[in-house]
Amino acid sequence: LAGMVDLGEERDRLQKEIDQKTKFLEGIRRKLQNENFVSRAPAEVVEKERQKAKDTQAEVEKLNATLADLG
Repeated sequence: LAGMVDLGEERDRLQKEIDQKTKFLEGIRRKLQNENFVSRAPAEVVEKERQKAKDTQAEVEKLNATLADLG
């Protein structure tokens, strides 16, 4: 992999993706912390947002692990 991909560019790309997903995750969490949203939205919508948060958190963790592996 090191010979085929510029590691600096790959680190930058991964960090940019981590930053984007983290920002997205923060938005979902703010929505889920909003009592009006949680109390008024249909249960399936709230659950879908919770699942989105869980999935996005897993993606961020995976990207962070990949970034750490690159050194």
